[in-house]
Amino acid sequence: MVLNRKDKKEILAKLLESNGGSSLKKVLLIPPDFTRFNSNAGELTAILYEMLSDSAEVDILPALGTHVAMTEHELKTMFGDEIPLDKFIVHDWRNGLVHLGDVSGDFISELSEGKVDYSVKIEVNKRLFDGYDLILSIGQVVPHEVVGMANYTKNICVGVGGEDTINKSHFLGAVYGMERMMGRIDTPVRKLFNKGSTDYLSDLPLKYILSVMLKNRETGEMEMRGLFTGDEEAFIEAAKLSQELNLDKLDEPLDKVVVYLDPEEFKSTWLGNKSIYRTRMAMADDGELIVLAPGLKEFGEDTEIDRLIRKYGYRGTPATLQAVKDNEDLRNNLSAAAHLIHGSSEGRFSVTYCPGPDVSLDEIKSVGFNAVAYDEMAAKYDPKKLKDGFNDVEGEKIFFISNPGLGLWALKSHFAV
Repeated sequence: MVLNRKDKKEILAKLLESNGGSSLKKVLLIPPDFTRFNSNAGELTAILYEMLSDSAEVDILPALGTHVAMTEHELKTMFGDEIPLDKFIVHDWRNGLVHLGDVSGDFISELSEGKVDYSVKIEVNKRLFDGYDLILSIGQVVPHEVVGMANYTKNICVGVGGEDTINKSHFLGAVYGMERMMGRIDTPVRKLFNKGSTDYLSDLPLKYILSVMLKNRETGEMEMRGLFTGDEEAFIEAAKLSQELNLDKLDEPLDKVVVYLDPEEFKSTWLGNKSIYRTRMAMADDGELIVLAPGLKEFGEDTEIDRLIRKYGYRGTPATLQAVKDNEDLRNNLSAAAHLIHGSSEGRFSVTYCPGPDVSLDEIKSVGFNAVAYDEMAAKYDPKKLKDGFNDVEGEKIFFISNPGLGLWALKSHFAV
């Protein structure tokens, strides 16, 4: 079933009616940023604003996490022209936070099987405590490299969270093992976010709106296949549907995969490495991953993280863990360390990044990837001519993915019961 705008309005109207309805005077909406454009959260936010703005004060706090603030073009492209730009609040993951309490080191040690035992500060944007009658967290549930399945409590603890929560949750997932978590509902990082939310956010009037999306392979359009509202039960329902729709289970490993990164969405390896995260469980040993990245402009969207990626590179887990041990700058930015682990193939398969004009081939090579110019590689593997899935290119069998953020590709054996 594909949900249309009328269906979405009906579901959202029921949610509002059951949470105050016409008595609501002040509402905060927390959608994702432009990097989650395909979530349809932009349209959902616009519908909610239309429903609420005549009778209530409505603020919108995009869940940026560590990402850069959205531009005016991105705001209008994602949310439309009807929401005044002054309604949008910019989240800063290093400032404007309130420290609510800590998740204990003993709990983290238990989650990580003894690999780390630090406590984790639960910090969120202080605007959540500005006296809102209702706070609505809006986003897409899809397989995710850090938490297993994206959204729900992650949208708060990370999306509008603070440096300590973000750094340590990412590192927890990295040391536990991303391949043990991706596409799974119950993971150590999810348990951390849920505990932080239960212990310190339960007094907030917070409800979740969770979409499940699927790309129509014939039209290329994103379609909403599910819209769930409420709390944990809604998340679990959404996650189960996403597992059915967004998890592509393969019989055999893939020898050559070509991934295209839309230049409007993927401007950094911080985001573009979804091409590695989401395919690694399908890649054959000694296979080749080619990443077509015409819009690449930087490594990390955050200036300090960009510097750390350039300094340490994607060298694999042992090298990164040693660098964390030996270097204070990386110890103080564990989300960057986690990203370096996630972005390495651990030498099992090769990764060739193909940038446009804004990042040089030497820069790509300096962080540990192979490099070929985009125009050269796209002349052979033209993303406009390839279809998602298997293709024959001059007698060569390749597997093409037009957007790595839309799913997870893995061998059936990884999810065998």
